[in-house]
Amino acid sequence: MSCAKLLSQLHTGFHLQAQQNGESTPWTVHQLMKAARNGTKDSLEKTKIAVMRKVPFLHRKDNSGNQAEDDAGYLDVMLSEVKHPPPELGPMPEGLSSQQVLRRHILGSIIQSERNYLESLKRILQEYQKPLLEMESRILSLRKIQSIFYRVREILQCHSMFQIALASRVAEWDVSEKIGDLFVASFSKSMVLDVYSDYVNNFTNAMALIKKACMSKPAFLEFLKKKQASSADRITLYGLMVKPIQRFPQFILLLQDMLKNTPGGHLDRLPLQLALTELETLAEKLNEQKRVADQVAEIQQLARSVSDRGLGKLLSSEQSQLVLCETLTESVYGERGQVLKSKERKLFLLNDTLVCANVNIKGPPDLSSLVPVGPKYTIKWSAPLLQVQVVEVGQENSQETLFQHSGFRRPNNSTIAGKMVLGPPRLYQELQELQHDLSVVEEVTLLVGTLQGTYQNLNTTVAQDWCLALQRLIRIKEDQIQNANKCRLRLLLPGRPDKSGRPVSFMVVFNTPSPLSKISWVNRLHLAKMAQRQENTPGWLSADDDGKTKAPFWCPLFACHMPVFAIKLEAGLHNPVQSALLGFSTASTSLPQGYLWVSLQSYASQGQIEIFSLHKSTPYAVRAFQVGSPALCLEYVPEQSLAEDAEQGLHQSPIGLGSTICVGCHDGRILVFSGVDTTAQCLLTFTNPHGCPVLCLKHSSRFLFAGLRDGTVLMFTRKNGGKLWDPEPCTRVKVGSKPVQALLVLEDSVWASCGNWVAVIEGSNLDTQRFEAHQDPLVSISHMVRSGGGVWMAYSEGSSIRLFHTETLELLQEINVSTRPAFLSSGQQTIRVTSLIICQGLLWVGTAQGIIITLPVPKLEGIPKVTGKGMISLNAHCGPVDFLVAASSALAPELLKRDSFEDVDLQDGGVDQAEPMSQEHKTLADVSRRSVLLRYRLHSTAGLPGRLLTAKPDSTSADLVGATDSPEHGLEDGTIYGLSDDPEVWVRGRTSSRDNARKDRVVSAAVISGGRGFHRLDEGSLGGDSSAAECTLMVWQLPLTV
Repeated sequence: MSCAKLLSQLHTGFHLQAQQNGESTPWTVHQLMKAARNGTKDSLEKTKIAVMRKVPFLHRKDNSGNQAEDDAGYLDVMLSEVKHPPPELGPMPEGLSSQQVLRRHILGSIIQSERNYLESLKRILQEYQKPLLEMESRILSLRKIQSIFYRVREILQCHSMFQIALASRVAEWDVSEKIGDLFVASFSKSMVLDVYSDYVNNFTNAMALIKKACMSKPAFLEFLKKKQASSADRITLYGLMVKPIQRFPQFILLLQDMLKNTPGGHLDRLPLQLALTELETLAEKLNEQKRVADQVAEIQQLARSVSDRGLGKLLSSEQSQLVLCETLTESVYGERGQVLKSKERKLFLLNDTLVCANVNIKGPPDLSSLVPVGPKYTIKWSAPLLQVQVVEVGQENSQETLFQHSGFRRPNNSTIAGKMVLGPPRLYQELQELQHDLSVVEEVTLLVGTLQGTYQNLNTTVAQDWCLALQRLIRIKEDQIQNANKCRLRLLLPGRPDKSGRPVSFMVVFNTPSPLSKISWVNRLHLAKMAQRQENTPGWLSADDDGKTKAPFWCPLFACHMPVFAIKLEAGLHNPVQSALLGFSTASTSLPQGYLWVSLQSYASQGQIEIFSLHKSTPYAVRAFQVGSPALCLEYVPEQSLAEDAEQGLHQSPIGLGSTICVGCHDGRILVFSGVDTTAQCLLTFTNPHGCPVLCLKHSSRFLFAGLRDGTVLMFTRKNGGKLWDPEPCTRVKVGSKPVQALLVLEDSVWASCGNWVAVIEGSNLDTQRFEAHQDPLVSISHMVRSGGGVWMAYSEGSSIRLFHTETLELLQEINVSTRPAFLSSGQQTIRVTSLIICQGLLWVGTAQGIIITLPVPKLEGIPKVTGKGMISLNAHCGPVDFLVAASSALAPELLKRDSFEDVDLQDGGVDQAEPMSQEHKTLADVSRRSVLLRYRLHSTAGLPGRLLTAKPDSTSADLVGATDSPEHGLEDGTIYGLSDDPEVWVRGRTSSRDNARKDRVVSAAVISGGRGFHRLDEGSLGGDSSAAECTLMVWQLPLTV
């Protein structure tokens, strides 16, 4: 039976049922029909049968009294455990594979999790809402009770229906083993989003009502205490009501485990991926609504405590946005670094103002155990954001700087000429004393060695033990200094001018809970300032809503644009290299660490590679070199780990070569350059016998793939050492007669585009299958990018991009990226896609018109369907977007650990010219005070190679790299950087195998585009002449993901 026919019969049945019951038909028909349309065919059948048989399954909500009007559109579901028993897995059959057993266990976790969730929802209604409503003398008014428990019953109804469907699916599990489609059908309905959205938006208000009622009505507080005490798990009302907010993240984790244990080709693979996409989209929308609701509540709470009319007006304006707020500890220090005063403050980072407030928590002392107690604030100070500076120890300028609440000027005795300020004055002074004592003890050791006689407890061994003990104390003190710096946020704020009219700044010092907290503050302060630039006000325009711009901070922020002297840009890539010379705060504000390689055609009509450093907030060129023929494509190949080498049976070479950059040229050559530094040494050259241009390059752990203009894919294997590619033998796979314009490497195959077809080459046996990605044979596939279980494709003609499944090769979505005609120049009628990348949940589309568009896509293992409205960047090129590069790097884990080294700055500040230090002949005392010391990526000084550390000034640098007999000081297994005057010129040693095993926690990301010219998109202005414009790079920076 068709769905339309079923709906018609259902309509007739509802009409007859309503007439028999003497009810008016509009509510029954329209409300139940609306619910039926949002369901599946199976749900329609069950609903029809329930109504026809007059089964007490569906009931209209009783809207008598003061019941909320908008509750009338929901159905009350009454479940009978006799007719609808809860889902339960049967006995495990014999002969199941290990993956099948794991999938059954995960299904059991889903069943138990859903059962517990339903019980929690029922407890809210039966143990809290129902008694409050049935009290003879109500503690709370009916309106407040309805506001506190708003939408809880509707959420219970949604999940009750889901449990019915889940029970049916569990009963058939051993036959079908399919559950992904159930999640898609149950949680892709608009009703689910509406109900949860209402609940999430009301959650902050509900908690505020509970808090207020506890403070004003002791009987209500006593009611909550009794309910908590009588429950077996002693969970509070807040603990129960927060569960709906946590529900979808729990579902996502369970489905991720299920997908991980679902083999390829299984019928449940695609449904599970689609379910992850639906749940992630739903969770993202709810998180955003919760963020906005919390932001509004915080700003409103702050605005109530403002006495300054100007600041109050600012907080009340619609343009005011809360970027970050956190409770930090403000500390005031004395002359010797002792803490004079510490108090908690709430720091608010708005889009254009920084506000500090005192925190006043009022209420019964036991109230916080029942519900989060929102504080009241008293404004302490506020400052325009552009006048706030983050200052690390040793970076102070010559301005008059005062400590907050201190009547003395900042002492200068902690900064001694030629010395580095490592931390607070007291800790630094103690470190200097220990270093002095170590120097004295070393001299005593030398004198003890000259003794002629033998004395108990007075020999060289005992003296060396003294040195070891002092060195351990020094390491502990260094760790304390680094801990203090990494959790200390020092802000320089504008103060009132002194009597002579000179500007005076004052310093406030906040202690953050962790290094991650500090790095978040430094990064958000930097980006909030960037958001106030003209290029970001506004920076993006919604593609669907005319005239509606996006809030600047929640979009990629335009960082800069810079010219590149070239005739044409060909390609670009990011070489992620971590520099140990970058400090803690610098790393949190700079672009993703590493270098940008850009291939271009110079004015001499030759191929050229230009390298730009990304170690600052603006890229700058550090090296350029010729490659003869134009370089058409670039590929970054990271250094293989020991585990990968062992898996492939490759012999580990004694000296690691690090990462490499492969360059494909127009004359058919493939050049392999070292990527560990800016010297760009050419390590290997491949020659193509036919001289066919190399259009694209991709690599896997075992192969290097090259797509040629004649429709051939070349495959190179690794050499025996496992570090470079072997030119011979070269495997040639003919995939067609048209050029191979794009390659994409998946887990066990490579996709090669040839015309309007895609050839899928299996890596193991080179078997090839083809599928048509576009119906027009005159259109070719120009770009392919993968995310999760899908591949987005762009074409040489037209404005459409298409999404294909990586396993079934099925077309899943097609998006037309055409933009407003107002943004197109005369003669430009349609958009053509020229570049395509995915970066942090955004699909970036570059066009031939210079316009850049972003579309939101999921970040997890699901299907990367476009799930929201697109945005158009108002910063554009004048000509085609030649390339888009996603630059991403993780901050070194050592940088975030409390026991790692912090970068330090000299008194005179900055780095000046200095020659690299000779390890054999120069001493530390000979090094210029303006040079940069040798850095080690180590957990502490215990890992330094060579002899035990010494504080004596005549110690040679060779002592730092020589061998040692001490068991506590082994050989270095990290990255060693040589002394240099320029952070871009350094020598890298062997990387630690442990680095690859660590899980990165903080990721910096940016997107860089290359094309001709730069201009702003305004309604009345069109792009300039691209032929006369110079080649330009544009950079967008994204917030750190912590």
